This record gives sequence, C-alpha cells and structure tokens, in this order.
Amino acid sequence: MADAALSHAPKPAPKPEGATGVLVLADGHVLWGRGFGAVGEAVGEVCFNTAMTGYQEVMTDPSYAAQIVTFTFPHIGNVGINDEDLESRVDGAVACVVREDVTLASNFRSRGEFGPWLASKGKIGLAGIDTRALTRRIRMAGAPNAVIAHDPAGKFDVPALLKRARDWPGLEGMDLAKLVSRQTAQDWEGSTWTLGKGYGRSAHDPRPHVVAIDYGAKDNIFRNLVKAGARVTVVPAETPLDAVLALEPAGVFLSNGPGDPAATGAYAVPVIQGLLERDIPVFGICLGHQMLALAAGGTTAKMFQGHRGANHPVKRLADDVVEITSMNHGFAVDNVSLPDAIEETHVSLFDGTNCGIAIRGKRAFGVQYHPEASPGPQDSFYLFEKFVEMMK
Repeated sequence: MADAALSHAPKPAPKPEGATGVLVLADGHVLWGRGFGAVGEAVGEVCFNTAMTGYQEVMTDPSYAAQIVTFTFPHIGNVGINDEDLESRVDGAVACVVREDVTLASNFRSRGEFGPWLASKGKIGLAGIDTRALTRRIRMAGAPNAVIAHDPAGKFDVPALLKRARDWPGLEGMDLAKLVSRQTAQDWEGSTWTLGKGYGRSAHDPRPHVVAIDYGAKDNIFRNLVKAGARVTVVPAETPLDAVLALEPAGVFLSNGPGDPAATGAYAVPVIQGLLERDIPVFGICLGHQMLALAAGGTTAKMFQGHRGANHPVKRLADDVVEITSMNHGFAVDNVSLPDAIEETHVSLFDGTNCGIAIRGKRAFGVQYHPEASPGPQDSFYLFEKFVEMMK
C-alpha cells in the first residue's frame, strides 16, 4: 500500500544546485532550501507561527514537541540566543523553516548565534523557503506531516523521506506530555526577569502553596505564579492524586504541553476530577485548560491549522473586554460539547473557538492562551492574580 501511494505522489521538483536542505510533505510536495543547525532528519507536523519576536522561546517550548515550526516573520536569528530566554531544558520543536538566511546576531543580550545553537540542541533549520506560500498551503489544506532533512553534501533519498512522512501517525492520539514532563518533583525558586537584574528569587514567606502539574510547562508560567504571590512545587505529569494531595496544596495548576489532550487525559483526568470533588482551586493553561474541560465532561478536537502567534484577539464574555493574547495549540475544547457544568468565559475573535472556561460551583478555571508570554503586554496577568486570590 505504501509503494502504491508513493507512485501517486506529485513529481518532486528537481533539486536546485547548492540545496543542502529539504522539506518533504506527506502529500508528496518537496521544498528545497539551505540547511543550517543540526545535520540529519526529523519528522513532525508542520505548523506556522506569526509572532514577530521570541523564536528562541518558541523553539524551547515543550508544547511544540514533534512539530516543525514555519516562522512567518523574516528576521529569525537577528537577536541571537541567550540562556535567559530558554523556556525549558527538554525538547521543544524538532526543526524550523525560515525565509531568509540567518544573519549574525546584533543585540546586547546575545550570547551566541542561532544556527550553532540549533545544532547544539539537535534541531534542524531550513532557510530559503517561501514561508508565505507554505503558510497559505497550511491554511488551505491543514497542517501536514513532513520530514525535514539537512545534509551539507546535498544528498537526499526523497522517496525514503516521503515514505517516512507518510508512515508517521501524526499528533492525533499521541500522548507527548509524559515525554517532556519533569520526572521528579521540584520546589520552584525563580521569579520574573527584569532588565539589568535577571531573574528574581521566590520569597520564602508563608505564601499560598501551588502544586503545578507539568505536562510540558513553560518555565515563565511558574515565574508569573511566584510574581502573583504563590509558592510553587512542580510535579511530573503522571503524579497520582494521593501524591498531589500529600503536598497539601492551596491550589493546583495544570500546565501547557504537547500532543492530543484526549490521550493525556487517560491519566490526567481522574486526578483533576479528584481535585474538583474536593473543591481545591484549579487553574489550567493551554493543554491544562483542555484537561480541565475533559475532567468536567467536555471534549476536545484536532484543529485544521491551529493557533500559533502573539497577536490573537480573545473576547472575555463577562464584560466584552478584548485581550491580545499569545497562543500555541493544535487542539481545542469543543465549545459545542460543553455540558451545563462548564461556563464558557472566553472566545477567539478569529474563529469563535473556545479560549476559556470556568467550572460552575467550583473554584476552577482555564484559558487556552498563554498569559505568561506577556501579550498585550500585560492584558492577561490578572489571571495569575485571580488564581492566587482564589486560594486565599
């Protein structure tokens, strides 16, 4: 069957002279370019991100696990990289696709160049691609599975790459949270960053204790919880309910993360349901928001193209205020499926998809977007303060 499928693929474009990288889509289309970063090949779902800043944060966000990120902004690499802008020490995106060649860094915070940094992380880059055309293709046909490859000698077995792209099962049904989660509990000590001072430290005064379940968390979420007045302990994704309760939380935070929420829900939902039964305050972001919805009787679904960027308008239904948000998700809570126990609190002004919920009669809420990413830039920080106040 695989060989028959390959025979119906579009005829690949001939490799241009000097091409050292290639992106092979599962539908048979082949995009040639110039490879940088790590040498090798990687498989994943191709998505696009429209943010004008934050390429290093994107590449180290665990929510991008098993994804190849197309950056629509042309100037990628121009501010270099530094250790302060890492969102996690575990895997994020497997590769990136850009329009222009990465230029030398020009920024006072830079501590290195983007290309060599990608190579050190085992991540592939591909330049010289018409990212506008690729983005339009994703918008029209959905996010495709693909293989990206980089070989300085320019030698590629395109049929083999196409077969690998078609054999990859895709993100639907895939539980990735347990692969990118911390494996041991950790008392979080960092606070938010300020220019010239770096990251602050968490106070040791008697603050409400948050147990944060790590499904693939961005570190800046924990920093913002500390800034809002909490003390944070981070635990692995598969931590059972009795272990969470043993830490005596004043509230439980459900983090962002990658993969299919329905698959992660197999072990996450029973824990969250136990928290709701005890009326422990719960706050979820992104995948954590989806987990909360599943625990209260909602459903989730794979999106056609997903939402990824730093300029997504979201309407808060309680007062019609519009928040400018940062998003990164390929699955969404199905707002048609919401039972009476779930109140819809926020919706996307792009397509009307669900962006926030509250559980009726419980101290529990979640949002699909990322308030810690400073969109707006402070439109959504109130959510952290709301959670801390709820615990008091």
